[in-house]
Amino acid sequence: MAVLYALILVPITLASSGAIDYARAVMVRTAMTSALDSAALAVAQSKGLTDAQMQSLAQQYFDANYHQNADCVRPTVSITKSGQNILVSTNCAMPTTILQLIGVSTLSVNSSSTVTYGQTKLWVSLVLDNTGSMSDTDKTGLSKMTALKNASYSLLTMLQNAGTSPGDVQVAIIPFTNDVNIGKSNTTWIDWTYWDNKIGSCNISGKTDAASCKVNGTWTPNWWGSGGSCNIPGYNTQTSCQKAVGTWTITSHSNWNGCVTDRGNMSGPDATHNYDVMNSAPVTGQASSLFPTDLPSGCPQTLMGLNYNWTNLNNKIKAMTANGSTNQAIGLVWGWHALTQGAPLSPPALPDQTQRVIIILSDGFNTKDRWWGDGIAHSSEADARMALVCANAKADGIVIYAVFVDINGAQGNSTVLQNCATDISKYYDLTSASDIQTAFNDIGQQITNLRVSR
Repeated sequence: MAVLYALILVPITLASSGAIDYARAVMVRTAMTSALDSAALAVAQSKGLTDAQMQSLAQQYFDANYHQNADCVRPTVSITKSGQNILVSTNCAMPTTILQLIGVSTLSVNSSSTVTYGQTKLWVSLVLDNTGSMSDTDKTGLSKMTALKNASYSLLTMLQNAGTSPGDVQVAIIPFTNDVNIGKSNTTWIDWTYWDNKIGSCNISGKTDAASCKVNGTWTPNWWGSGGSCNIPGYNTQTSCQKAVGTWTITSHSNWNGCVTDRGNMSGPDATHNYDVMNSAPVTGQASSLFPTDLPSGCPQTLMGLNYNWTNLNNKIKAMTANGSTNQAIGLVWGWHALTQGAPLSPPALPDQTQRVIIILSDGFNTKDRWWGDGIAHSSEADARMALVCANAKADGIVIYAVFVDINGAQGNSTVLQNCATDISKYYDLTSASDIQTAFNDIGQQITNLRVSR
């Protein structure tokens, strides 16, 4: 029995010990596959490369992400491209330990990853928060605006590489604060009524000297040194100024910086307030359908309608700065305008089989629109208008991705953004600035259907 036991013990020991080598092989293959996925996606996102450049890029990404070098030292990557598929593969002869006792010195480990292109025609509106809080930094010192710019550059590269022919993928960029900047040269569909009533100053003639004015006004002496005028800031509309028997002075239209506020009226014979939540074309002579000029302190960078000049798109992102308060509805509705035929942005005819997408990113709650909010506190009324834009755009077939940047989770979830997304998988609640890059990469892969298929 002792002899029999000894004879049986040898193969049992070899078999159980050999399992260690096979387990190592499984770990190597898993690491290979993960690194190959990254390499395949990197190559697929970089069109126009020669075969040698593709192989070199794949090898770089594989080496950077492969973490089993002790078992299989730097395997060589190979690439095969066929139609919409890119196959990246590798193999190695992993040295064994225990199995060498029975003459097995290596185990062959093979792995591959296939990336497949799907959607190649896209219209995408990037609706990007440019409010003052975007300059805030996370605990690493990275500002939200810097992270947004870097993530946007990467996303634009991914979109540029997704199309088969120039123009298959087009992008609009809509920076927003509490207003949107359409550019000073775009005057066809604007209306000055709001400006003339709100953008100006009220001089109350009864305040005849500096002493009587200083309690609640600002005294401006006449240039000739005798007398002056008293400006009372509380009378901040033409209507209230006239009721106070004052003189309203409209700020010159030449000071307009291109910003427009929400369109529509709250009252009166033309009370079609819903224009602010619709993509309806403006109509000459119908005041509420036009876009009211405004002069906010935080006027964002001018928007850019759909195009595929990738240099200009990147430059537009680069020029963004952080200033102003939050009105997500106006950004979203202009992102929808950019994807809608006709005025005001007049994109080209929508090609067949083209998906329309809005990606909206914001770092806070709605605080101010044309009618509600003080620019500081959360405005539920502004949220309500935002919810209507979202519902209307989705009913029009727009796919919406919503990204909420909430550093360290300090604000909590943004219900209005979450509900705005087409479905829960398209809502991103981020707690650090660096997460913007990951979210945009994920969105880019989804909308281009660039995916690891095998």
